[in-house]
Amino acid sequence: MPLRLALLALLALAAPAAAGTVTVFAAASTREALDRAAEAWEAETGHEVVLSYAGSSALARQIQQGAPAQLFLSANADWMDVLQDEGLIDPDTRSDLLGNRLVLIAAPGAVLPDPLAPGALARALDDERLAMALVDAVPAGIYGKAALAHLGLWDALAPKVAQADNVRAALALVARGEAPFGVVYATDAAAEPAVTVAARFPPDSHPPIRYPLAAMRDAGPEARALLRWLNGPQAAAIFRDHGFTVPDRAP
Repeated sequence: MPLRLALLALLALAAPAAAGTVTVFAAASTREALDRAAEAWEAETGHEVVLSYAGSSALARQIQQGAPAQLFLSANADWMDVLQDEGLIDPDTRSDLLGNRLVLIAAPGAVLPDPLAPGALARALDDERLAMALVDAVPAGIYGKAALAHLGLWDALAPKVAQADNVRAALALVARGEAPFGVVYATDAAAEPAVTVAARFPPDSHPPIRYPLAAMRDAGPEARALLRWLNGPQAAAIFRDHGFTVPDRAP
């Protein structure tokens, strides 16, 4: 091999791999934790993570319409099932990454003893509204409706619900005092100092809250590397620090 070509080959081997970009569509409730996890992975690898947050239903529909997501982190299994049934994700990469809890939050100054007692919350709301994510489409709203129905409260509360596009929008309504109470995830309440937790829903009042993660079928090596890292111990420590539960994983 000519000397010049040999030198070029050596330089190519010595050069660092080109940085890649990974686009992640993620449920709005994961924002703070996933932002921090992405920053850690970027610092470790030199790759860039582009994060798009919204309600899981809206993100799944965008993926169905061809949006360029490489990883999808959903707030419930149903929307991931839809994408899997349509052949849009690689099922071998799918895992339940996170878990969460459901709480009733109160705006500044809103106090209600025993708010989950029969009739208490409906009476306290009077002409005001209970903030929730879309109860028939967004996971937090679906879980919230199920919990309220299980407790026998839904029929009285349904006419008083102000539905928001996603759980963070419902959180914001309560934080601004535009709604005195709301139903959100425990991690949302922990991320917003303006609200207080008025009650915690019993775990058996709604289906288990799980966040499945998967790669799209055409996801590249950087996206798959990020997916493996998110399933690992460094990411788990970050998620737990933000109040999520993390399933035990085989070593």
